[in-house]
Amino acid sequence: MPLDWDKLRVFHAVAEAGSFTHAGENLNLSQSAVSRQIQSLEESLSVPLFHRHARGLILTESGETLNRTVREVFAKLAMTEALLTEGRERAAGRLKITTTTGFGSAWLAPRLHRFLELHPEVSVSVLLDDAGLDLAMREADVAIRMHPPKQPDLIQRHIASFGWKVYGSAEYLKQHGMPARPEDLDAHRLVVWGDYRPPTEEMNWLAEVGRHSGSQRRAAVEVNSLSAMLRAVQSGLGLAALPDFIGSDLSGLVQVLPDLKPPRMNAYFVYPEEMRNSKRVSVFRDFLVAELAAGPT
Repeated sequence: MPLDWDKLRVFHAVAEAGSFTHAGENLNLSQSAVSRQIQSLEESLSVPLFHRHARGLILTESGETLNRTVREVFAKLAMTEALLTEGRERAAGRLKITTTTGFGSAWLAPRLHRFLELHPEVSVSVLLDDAGLDLAMREADVAIRMHPPKQPDLIQRHIASFGWKVYGSAEYLKQHGMPARPEDLDAHRLVVWGDYRPPTEEMNWLAEVGRHSGSQRRAAVEVNSLSAMLRAVQSGLGLAALPDFIGSDLSGLVQVLPDLKPPRMNAYFVYPEEMRNSKRVSVFRDFLVAELAAGPT
């Protein structure tokens, strides 16, 4: 008996949402209608797909197997639909972009209006995630990442190299003094990235610079957000190394140890092989390259 596409769509929604109620809200169906579809699918396959318990639903082993296949099929269908409906001459349709929270908030978001003015038939969805979404599974169409991709089936282009500078507020430096050498950082409060999924391996170079032993300084604050690090420095909490793409948000802060030679943060534009001929992808790539070449504006 062939599988019913409508039932598979409902099954996938339930598997992703973890409950009949939430899946029904996403599909605009009642909870009972969703439950009946799942029960009918389980009966046609003669296997249970979910473990039911008080706090929700958990996929069985058979359910996990089916959901992996269904997720891949629907992802491929979504990609095919987008490519078929996209005009050959003009970019059109929805473009899902993922990048880090810091770059997406500080650099990309303020420039998106210019991209949409150039390409009004494109709509944009921006997903900020420092861990990196799976492009092969179509969690996003394109990515801007601060490290080269590890998956072999992704196309990558190096688009920028960003520097870092160390900053503190005038109030903090008046109270604690201006460090003259990297070793002087031992006497200062540092704000660094927490150890949760850093967008690049060099995030916390400030904690090690000037330390002959290779050990890290103890930070006063660890936080997994560049925006929060910036706000903490602006409040007078301490010193932090911040990337150049933050731009105008750094106004009002005082640069510390300007002769330091920090590591570079390299940015890559990444997309799946099957999106190679997408007009939306190519115009967005060209827009990024032009904006990055133009510098801060």
